[in-house]
Amino acid sequence: MYNRNNPKGWLYLLPALLFITVFMVYPLIDVFVYSFEEGYNFASQTYTGVGLYNYSYILHDPYFLQAIRNTFILVIITVPLSTGIALLISLALNSIKKLKDLFQTVFFLPYVTNTLAVGLVFMILFKKTAYTEGLINLLLNSVGISSVDFIEGPYWAKMFVLCFYTVWVVLPFKILILTSALASVNKDYYNVARIDGTSRLRMFTRITLPMISPSLFYLIITGFIGAFKAYSDVVALFGTDLNAAGMNTIVGYVYDMLYGNSGGYPSFASAAALVLFAIVLTITVINLLVSRKNVHYQ
Repeated sequence: MYNRNNPKGWLYLLPALLFITVFMVYPLIDVFVYSFEEGYNFASQTYTGVGLYNYSYILHDPYFLQAIRNTFILVIITVPLSTGIALLISLALNSIKKLKDLFQTVFFLPYVTNTLAVGLVFMILFKKTAYTEGLINLLLNSVGISSVDFIEGPYWAKMFVLCFYTVWVVLPFKILILTSALASVNKDYYNVARIDGTSRLRMFTRITLPMISPSLFYLIITGFIGAFKAYSDVVALFGTDLNAAGMNTIVGYVYDMLYGNSGGYPSFASAAALVLFAIVLTITVINLLVSRKNVHYQ
């Protein structure tokens, strides 16, 4: 018989609770404290005062504002685009009868490839040097379009490469999740709809989307969080000096404040990290509120 007062359950949970406390709760509290300590000296572990100066500094720092802009552009473009493309590919894969498993494996292969390695490949494809125009520019030249330096050229070109790369990297995982969700939809719904003469579009909007909405919601939430945490992908494309390239992200700014050329400022880094935390938390809460009406759990 179930007993709520049985201490064995808490004993089973104790290792996980200790792990979460030590590696998640305590660091979060520590970062929160650091963010209010003004003039913090990393070597002597001392500070001159407590206040909001660190937040005021980063919110007026052009590099941080640039990082926020880059991150939001990346999120707004890549999350809906990658989810939509993944849904279209998953629908196509779900309709294939022969070699379905082979195609699913092919689409999933990029997910098991190191992201830095993929980033280097993209850099080689798009980079324009004194010796080569790059494969992408050669293709553009073949249709009469002049070459563009996608890696060190205009801002829009660099953002295009970053968004293209991000979509490419996240697609395999989204395709895997959505393909599994589509396969789990009860086929009886479609059979009944066909008997009633329901169109394909109406079946998609009234049956498919509601049935896979939990998976779509999961991908949107994790997509937002993953895009806001972008850093290693940007380094693979544009190098470590992201401020000079104009392509830094919020996570990149936090890293620079800790270990970069302007490093040694954990208070500024902590304030930036908490701003990122607040942004992600706000977007997640909004998504949760929206999902109450639009997500249908079976």
